[in-house]
Amino acid sequence: MLIVFFIFKVRSSYPTHQNCFLGRLLLFAGISTICFLLVSCGFFSNSYDIAKGTAVATYKTAKIVTDVTVGTCKAVYTIGKYTFSIVMAPLDWPMTHDIESIDGLSPKEAIEQGRVKNAPYVVKGKRYVPMSIEEALQYSETGVASWYGRETQRQKGGSMTANGEAFDPKKPTAAHKYLPLPMHVRVKNLDNGKSIIVRVNDRGPFVKGRIIDLSSGAAKHLGFYRQGLAKVKIETVQLD
Repeated sequence: MLIVFFIFKVRSSYPTHQNCFLGRLLLFAGISTICFLLVSCGFFSNSYDIAKGTAVATYKTAKIVTDVTVGTCKAVYTIGKYTFSIVMAPLDWPMTHDIESIDGLSPKEAIEQGRVKNAPYVVKGKRYVPMSIEEALQYSETGVASWYGRETQRQKGGSMTANGEAFDPKKPTAAHKYLPLPMHVRVKNLDNGKSIIVRVNDRGPFVKGRIIDLSSGAAKHLGFYRQGLAKVKIETVQLD
């Protein structure tokens, strides 16, 4: 508001033939200042609409919008009819799972340094080695899905996923042991034919016989929230 008022006052004090150029110059400076203030305050919001391409494009877009400072930064983008809103969690939030280390570092050190993606990690003494990006782009698997998030409701504040995002059980997200983070996959419930695209941003499930842990919101969309488990097919998103 102050910037706009300042621009108006300065423009009115100059002759009319100078107003056009000077006005454009000040308007550009004002917009630049506003953008700088938004970034300085730790807030980032934009819209990413992926219409065509491949899973490579999906992965690169997801990488761009999540390479932001840990804290309150936010990004919004869409894939088809699905909208994804991302908020980076404060570092003092507890994690959704007890990950002992990521790439030889404590989980939060790895998150701060941007070393999560497909880095090896350790849970309960077991070392997991995620897929390469090339392997992930060809990924397809059929097996049992579960959902998680109820346990985080008892925690004060919020919970952090394995790549540093704020966990929201209502959003279309998922946990996977071996996919790079983040990655997008289509999950189809083979019992009723329902499907959804989810953003994989966490690690798990660490229960034998399960291949993916979905948010409770995604489980409701797929129609197996009450049952708790469902046979599903997972495949990396390939866009037309």
